[in-house]
Amino acid sequence: MDDLVRGDFREDRCPAESYTEVLERDRVPSPDYMRQGPTPDIGTAPVAASRYYDQGFFQKEVEHLWPHVWHWACREEEIPQVGDHVVYEFTGKSFIIVRSAPGEIKALYNSCLHRGRKLAVNGGHKLSFRCPYHGLVWKADGTFQENPFPWDFPQWAGGAPDLPEARVGTWGGFVFINMDPDAPSLEEVLGPLPAHFERYDFENRYIAAHVVKKVRANWKATAEAFMESHHVIGTHPQGLATIGDANSQYDILSEYVDRQFSATAIQSPHLKTQLSEQQILDSYFGGRAVMVGDQPGRMTLPEGMTARAFAAEIARKTLAEQTGQDYSHAGDAEMLDSLLYNVFPHMSFWISMSRNIVYRWRPNGLDPETSLMDIMMLRPVPRDGVRPKPAPVRYMDLDEPMTEAGKELSDMLALVYEQDMVNLPHVQTGLRASGSGTVEFSNYMESRLRYHHQLIDRFIAEGEAK
Repeated sequence: MDDLVRGDFREDRCPAESYTEVLERDRVPSPDYMRQGPTPDIGTAPVAASRYYDQGFFQKEVEHLWPHVWHWACREEEIPQVGDHVVYEFTGKSFIIVRSAPGEIKALYNSCLHRGRKLAVNGGHKLSFRCPYHGLVWKADGTFQENPFPWDFPQWAGGAPDLPEARVGTWGGFVFINMDPDAPSLEEVLGPLPAHFERYDFENRYIAAHVVKKVRANWKATAEAFMESHHVIGTHPQGLATIGDANSQYDILSEYVDRQFSATAIQSPHLKTQLSEQQILDSYFGGRAVMVGDQPGRMTLPEGMTARAFAAEIARKTLAEQTGQDYSHAGDAEMLDSLLYNVFPHMSFWISMSRNIVYRWRPNGLDPETSLMDIMMLRPVPRDGVRPKPAPVRYMDLDEPMTEAGKELSDMLALVYEQDMVNLPHVQTGLRASGSGTVEFSNYMESRLRYHHQLIDRFIAEGEAK
């Protein structure tokens, strides 16, 4: 992998200005690590369409991928007190993520050691977990507490065993778990991500919204809908006046971390007509009323400023008023752009000074043709320093439109997500209907998608070789 990420930059780019060129002309610069990174040549081979629906391939992922990777399981703020816990599940596995001591978090296998009944169905607060089936009890730290029938368990002389545990790691206020004791450490997997995110103080963010959507598509198809930006022209055409979609930047930074950057408050290379900066600004604010002085009205671009620079200034002022902090140092890109870092195989963390979006994708139980997508919004703790309580999770069923989550996500974002979700069931059925039996990825813009499949193949091959 070291040779892979040190590969030469590839020149297959949209003929418009690059994302790095956008950064170079920004009024307030952003960190150097946001410039073009490694773009290795990983080939152009297609992948089999059956990978998205075949039960046999899905079972290989269940056995050889999911138990061996790090999972974002919850935020620390969701379990602040001893006994606070959440239940995290994937591919038939279930874990109790519990604050077991003031400075300790554990991931307990959520299964009674007697007859297997789940000890916890939902999150909450408990200092012990009593099995509702026969009454055996384990403490919040997983140690055995009580068996109502000790006389009939000679194999458990001295008490039942403690609950098995998965590995736990933390970063940026997130709690991660891994079932594999021999897997690389969380620090190794995150690689450059903590250094790149240091400016954004994720630990001092709070959960402003959390939506979990069931999707009629394989987990990879769902993830891939959010791993490239050039689908804007087909799926989100309303955004073409304010996003550099086809000239987004894609980097593979390390073995497990890649990223995509898309500039906003600039027009898409697809638009043949050159918009004025005022037109771009008007489109960026979507016709919404904005405050001009102390009155709502149309925002007029100051002479000599670009729409991008002015929008960034407005974002700095608004955020400073909300948090009481100074953002004069924050680059225009850090205030405006879509800046996504993906951690293999199913997590995405957005850089932003204001609103950090976090994604998680996973299979819906053991069904290869449906999935779960988490959308979490993090915001800076307000100026008074009092951390708001985490927003409750909004669960959305398969046919529930994302537009109904406007209260949680904002009407604008909910509409964008709904446009994505409308595609996905037809992606899934289209993959089954394929006459070629293959999926072809573009060379640069979808390189991260191709690499994602290559890493999945590596995990499966390594697992089958054991």
